[in-house]
Amino acid sequence: MIAVLLAPNPGPYTGAGTNSYIISSRGEALVIDPGPVIPEHLAAIVASLRDVTPVGVVATHTHPDHAPLANPLATELDVPVLGFGPGPEFVPDRRLRDGDVMQVGSLDVVAVHTPGHTEDHLCFRIGDRLLTGDHIMGGSTVVIDDAAAYMDSLYKVRDLHVSRIDPGHGPAIDDAGAVIDDYIEHRMMRERQLIEAIEAGAGTVGDLVDAVYGSVPPAVRPAAVHQVIVQLVKVSGDGLVRFATGGADERTIVELVK
Repeated sequence: MIAVLLAPNPGPYTGAGTNSYIISSRGEALVIDPGPVIPEHLAAIVASLRDVTPVGVVATHTHPDHAPLANPLATELDVPVLGFGPGPEFVPDRRLRDGDVMQVGSLDVVAVHTPGHTEDHLCFRIGDRLLTGDHIMGGSTVVIDDAAAYMDSLYKVRDLHVSRIDPGHGPAIDDAGAVIDDYIEHRMMRERQLIEAIEAGAGTVGDLVDAVYGSVPPAVRPAAVHQVIVQLVKVSGDGLVRFATGGADERTIVELVK
């Protein structure tokens, strides 16, 4: 059984909040992505476990909307914390690697390393379902740190042939294959848009933000700038553009490689 509890942390980057998952089978339960430290959410998770024996608390990655409650919750439940590695307000007792299996009752919860959104990102496969954290989100695209790694991770989860995605934010996704294909096409489209914008005269990172993302709200413009720079790093590595990656900002000059 996979149940979800919504953390009360809505915002521009979290949507309605973080989806905390309770995986249960044969009287055992595993918590995935307990979220930020919010006392009422901790209490809600503990209450949801009253009829089962918890065996661990896991984070898909160490962003502040997913991981900080893991250690306090694990202390409350007297269980280990698991994750790819340590991060802000997150210290795992056991480090997970690609292919590692956690047993919960009769269920195998398989770790799938999916860098791109962050280097430490993990998805978790349970049968034909995939808990994707921030690798794929319901109703939204994803802010990424490494475009090349992210594309490789999208191809990796596509090849798992799961039927359902349970994301870290937003509603569940039943047509998993089609959505993964859409994510791949979206990233390829962004590459094309950047190249076409430079060909049309965009000469700086800021110009590209205006061309590709339009009039984004001021609150999310820094994320748009970050995404353009991350995508430029990839196409620069592909030999398509030239720009100074170190300390790049909106004023950084960008040009096509002739």
